[in-house]
Amino acid sequence: MPRQRTGDTRARIQQAALELFAERGMQQTSLRDIADRLGVTKPALYYHFASREDLLNSLVEPMIAEFEAYAAAQREAAPVAPRELLGSYFDVAYKHRALIQLAIRDLSVLHELKLADRFIEWRGTLAELLIGTSPSLSDVVRCMVALGGLSDCAVMIDHEPVAELREAAVEAAYDSLGRP
Repeated sequence: MPRQRTGDTRARIQQAALELFAERGMQQTSLRDIADRLGVTKPALYYHFASREDLLNSLVEPMIAEFEAYAAAQREAAPVAPRELLGSYFDVAYKHRALIQLAIRDLSVLHELKLADRFIEWRGTLAELLIGTSPSLSDVVRCMVALGGLSDCAVMIDHEPVAELREAAVEAAYDSLGRP
């Protein structure tokens, strides 16, 4: 039987970890649990990841990098049509829905990885692009409802076709902005 490549093994470990973190929470999932799920020894996991936190970081860093690149690209491309910005935000959130669900369900993940401040910063960048730098209170509230509702739809609704969900969520988010 051929040996698996290191990248394949890392990906299998990451997938098993993500599933267990989602089922049990990060704090309640040990490397032993992950090894057992995969049918490997705990030292085999240490070959790929120094700790559970290292493993979690390997899952989260690509998402962080993509959100940061997305926010920077939106800022550089400004002005961006609101529907286009909302649609691309939906796409990024949907792509990383499993990790975002994990962070929502297990708030220790947000704290441990210092993600809360980053999410607030990303949302702030998007809000500024949508409503400018001196918005009224009403505009701020509408924008937060639009962005929060849009990401909630991308992350929490899983029984609808993605294209239909995206269209409905973007339209509702746009309507929340109160634009003609």
